Amino acid sequence: MALPAAFFVLDADLPYLTGLDAKVAALVAPVLADMGFELVRVAILGRESPTVQIMADRADGSLIAIEDCEQISHAVGAVLDIEDPLPGAWTLEVSSAGIDRPLTRAKDWNRFAGHLAKAEVNIPIDGRKRFSGILLGAADGVGRLRLEDGTEVALPLSDMRRARLVLTDELIAASAHMMGVSDDGDPETPVPPGEKPARKTH
Repeated sequence: MALPAAFFVLDADLPYLTGLDAKVAALVAPVLADMGFELVRVAILGRESPTVQIMADRADGSLIAIEDCEQISHAVGAVLDIEDPLPGAWTLEVSSAGIDRPLTRAKDWNRFAGHLAKAEVNIPIDGRKRFSGILLGAADGVGRLRLEDGTEVALPLSDMRRARLVLTDELIAASAHMMGVSDDGDPETPVPPGEKPARKTH
Protein backbone atom coordinates (compact mmCIF):
# COMPACT_ATOMS: atom_id res chain seq x y z
CA MET A 1 0.00 0.00 0.00
CA ALA A 2 1.40 3.39 -0.98
CA LEU A 3 2.34 5.79 1.78
CA PRO A 4 0.62 9.21 1.83
CA ALA A 5 2.69 12.06 0.44
CA ALA A 6 1.99 14.27 3.44
CA PHE A 7 3.72 12.16 6.06
CA PHE A 8 6.20 9.30 6.10
CA VAL A 9 5.47 6.51 8.58
CA LEU A 10 7.18 6.79 11.97
CA ASP A 11 9.39 3.73 11.70
CA ALA A 12 12.74 3.16 13.42
CA ASP A 13 14.22 2.07 10.07
CA LEU A 14 12.95 5.03 8.04
CA PRO A 15 13.73 8.75 8.09
CA TYR A 16 11.17 11.23 9.40
CA LEU A 17 10.01 13.21 6.37
CA THR A 18 7.02 15.20 5.13
CA GLY A 19 5.73 16.54 1.82
CA LEU A 20 7.54 15.77 -1.44
CA ASP A 21 10.58 14.43 0.43
CA ALA A 22 8.34 11.81 2.02
CA LYS A 23 6.74 10.94 -1.33
CA VAL A 24 10.14 10.36 -2.94
CA ALA A 25 11.34 8.39 0.10
CA ALA A 26 8.30 6.11 -0.12
CA LEU A 27 9.20 5.36 -3.74
CA VAL A 28 12.93 4.77 -3.33
CA ALA A 29 13.16 3.04 0.08
CA PRO A 30 11.80 -0.31 -1.19
CA VAL A 31 14.16 -0.15 -4.20
CA LEU A 32 17.15 0.36 -1.91
CA ALA A 33 16.01 -2.43 0.41
CA ASP A 34 15.80 -4.88 -2.51
CA MET A 35 19.41 -3.95 -3.39
CA GLY A 36 20.70 -4.49 0.16
CA PHE A 37 20.84 -0.80 1.13
CA GLU A 38 19.02 1.47 3.56
CA LEU A 39 17.68 4.96 2.96
CA VAL A 40 19.25 7.48 5.35
CA ARG A 41 18.02 10.78 3.95
CA VAL A 42 16.12 12.37 1.08
CA ALA A 43 16.40 16.09 0.38
CA ILE A 44 14.97 17.98 -2.58
CA LEU A 45 16.77 21.27 -3.17
CA GLY A 46 15.72 24.04 -5.53
CA ARG A 47 12.54 24.66 -7.48
CA GLU A 48 13.16 25.41 -11.14
CA SER A 49 15.49 22.45 -11.73
CA PRO A 50 15.65 20.67 -8.37
CA THR A 51 18.37 18.35 -7.11
CA VAL A 52 17.20 15.15 -5.46
CA GLN A 53 19.76 14.09 -2.87
CA ILE A 54 19.67 10.44 -1.77
CA MET A 55 21.87 9.33 1.13
CA ALA A 56 22.22 5.62 1.76
CA ASP A 57 24.07 2.95 3.72
CA ARG A 58 24.52 -0.76 3.29
CA ALA A 59 21.99 -2.77 5.25
CA ASP A 60 24.82 -3.91 7.57
CA GLY A 61 25.54 -0.26 8.45
CA SER A 62 28.81 0.10 6.55
CA LEU A 63 29.52 2.95 4.14
CA ILE A 64 28.69 2.52 0.49
CA ALA A 65 31.28 2.71 -2.28
CA ILE A 66 31.30 4.77 -5.47
CA GLU A 67 30.17 1.70 -7.43
CA ASP A 68 27.20 1.35 -5.06
CA CYS A 69 26.28 5.00 -5.66
CA GLU A 70 26.23 4.36 -9.40
CA GLN A 71 23.99 1.29 -9.02
CA ILE A 72 21.63 3.14 -6.69
CA SER A 73 21.53 6.16 -8.98
CA HIS A 74 20.56 4.01 -11.97
CA ALA A 75 17.84 2.10 -10.10
CA VAL A 76 16.38 5.10 -8.28
CA GLY A 77 16.49 7.27 -11.39
CA ALA A 78 14.50 4.67 -13.32
CA VAL A 79 11.81 4.51 -10.63
CA LEU A 80 11.52 8.29 -10.38
CA ASP A 81 11.26 8.54 -14.16
CA ILE A 82 8.35 6.10 -14.15
CA GLU A 83 6.52 7.44 -11.07
CA ASP A 84 7.17 11.08 -12.08
CA PRO A 85 6.91 12.76 -8.63
CA LEU A 86 8.80 15.87 -9.83
CA PRO A 87 7.78 17.96 -12.83
CA GLY A 88 10.34 19.10 -15.36
CA ALA A 89 14.09 18.54 -15.27
CA TRP A 90 15.92 17.41 -12.15
CA THR A 91 19.31 16.11 -11.05
CA LEU A 92 19.90 13.06 -8.87
CA GLU A 93 22.79 12.89 -6.38
CA VAL A 94 23.58 9.72 -4.44
CA SER A 95 26.09 9.59 -1.58
CA SER A 96 27.17 7.68 1.50
CA ALA A 97 26.00 8.89 4.90
CA GLY A 98 29.65 9.36 5.90
CA ILE A 99 31.15 9.10 9.37
CA ASP A 100 29.73 12.33 10.85
CA ARG A 101 26.36 11.30 9.48
CA PRO A 102 22.93 12.85 9.90
CA LEU A 103 20.68 11.15 12.44
CA THR A 104 17.40 10.78 10.61
CA ARG A 105 16.02 7.57 12.12
CA ALA A 106 15.40 6.25 15.63
CA LYS A 107 17.80 3.39 14.87
CA ASP A 108 20.58 5.94 14.21
CA TRP A 109 20.13 7.38 17.71
CA ASN A 110 20.30 3.89 19.21
CA ARG A 111 23.17 2.64 17.06
CA PHE A 112 25.38 5.61 17.92
CA ALA A 113 24.40 5.98 21.58
CA GLY A 114 27.37 7.22 23.58
CA HIS A 115 28.68 9.50 20.83
CA LEU A 116 28.54 13.29 20.63
CA ALA A 117 25.85 14.86 18.46
CA LYS A 118 24.21 18.18 17.67
CA ALA A 119 20.49 18.58 17.09
CA GLU A 120 18.07 21.34 16.22
CA VAL A 121 14.28 21.21 16.60
CA ASN A 122 11.63 23.36 14.95
CA ILE A 123 9.71 24.19 18.13
CA PRO A 124 11.75 25.48 21.13
CA ILE A 125 12.10 23.23 24.17
CA ASP A 126 12.64 25.19 27.39
CA GLY A 127 13.35 28.26 25.27
CA ARG A 128 15.98 26.74 22.98
CA LYS A 129 16.11 24.99 19.61
CA ARG A 130 19.75 23.84 19.42
CA PHE A 131 21.29 21.15 21.59
CA SER A 132 24.65 19.41 21.84
CA GLY A 133 25.34 16.34 23.93
CA ILE A 134 25.83 12.60 24.18
CA LEU A 135 23.30 10.40 22.44
CA LEU A 136 21.26 8.28 24.84
CA GLY A 137 19.16 6.50 22.22
CA ALA A 138 15.57 6.87 21.06
CA ALA A 139 12.22 5.27 21.81
CA ASP A 140 8.55 6.07 21.27
CA GLY A 141 9.35 8.82 18.77
CA VAL A 142 11.72 10.69 21.08
CA GLY A 143 15.51 11.03 20.92
CA ARG A 144 17.42 11.72 24.13
CA LEU A 145 20.62 13.69 24.72
CA ARG A 146 22.73 14.19 27.84
CA LEU A 147 23.88 17.80 27.79
CA GLU A 148 27.20 19.18 29.03
CA ASP A 149 25.69 20.14 32.40
CA GLY A 150 24.55 16.56 32.94
CA THR A 151 20.86 17.17 32.33
CA GLU A 152 18.92 15.12 29.84
CA VAL A 153 16.60 16.40 27.13
CA ALA A 154 13.96 14.56 25.12
CA LEU A 155 13.60 15.72 21.51
CA PRO A 156 10.60 14.69 19.36
CA LEU A 157 12.03 13.06 16.25
CA SER A 158 9.05 14.18 14.17
CA ASP A 159 9.93 17.82 15.00
CA MET A 160 13.65 17.47 14.27
CA ARG A 161 15.00 20.11 11.91
CA ARG A 162 18.41 18.47 11.77
CA ALA A 163 20.59 16.16 13.88
CA ARG A 164 24.13 15.03 13.16
CA LEU A 165 27.03 13.18 14.74
CA VAL A 166 30.04 15.30 15.68
CA LEU A 167 33.33 14.01 14.28
CA THR A 168 35.47 12.91 17.25
CA ASP A 169 38.40 10.52 17.71
CA GLU A 170 36.02 8.10 19.41
CA LEU A 171 33.61 8.16 16.48
CA ILE A 172 36.42 7.65 13.96
CA ALA A 173 37.73 4.69 15.95
CA ALA A 174 34.25 3.18 16.26
CA SER A 175 33.61 3.63 12.54
CA ALA A 176 36.95 2.05 11.69
CA HIS A 177 36.11 -0.92 13.91
CA MET A 178 32.70 -1.37 12.24
CA MET A 179 34.37 -1.33 8.82
CA GLY A 180 37.05 -3.81 9.87
CA VAL A 181 39.90 -1.29 9.90
CA SER A 182 42.36 -1.15 12.78
CA ASP A 183 42.27 1.92 14.99
CA ASP A 184 45.65 3.03 13.65
CA GLY A 185 44.57 2.50 10.04
CA ASP A 186 42.68 4.77 7.74
CA PRO A 187 38.92 4.30 7.88
CA GLU A 188 37.06 4.33 4.62
CA THR A 189 36.41 7.89 3.54
CA PRO A 190 32.85 9.00 2.80
CA VAL A 191 31.85 8.71 -0.83
CA PRO A 192 31.34 12.07 -2.55
CA PRO A 193 27.98 12.59 -4.20
CA GLY A 194 27.69 10.79 -7.52
CA GLU A 195 25.74 13.07 -9.83
CA LYS A 196 23.53 12.06 -12.70
CA PRO A 197 22.60 14.38 -15.57
CA ALA A 198 19.30 16.25 -15.29
CA ARG A 199 16.35 14.19 -16.46
CA LYS A 200 13.33 15.49 -18.28
CA THR A 201 10.13 13.74 -17.24
CA HIS A 202 7.49 12.86 -19.79
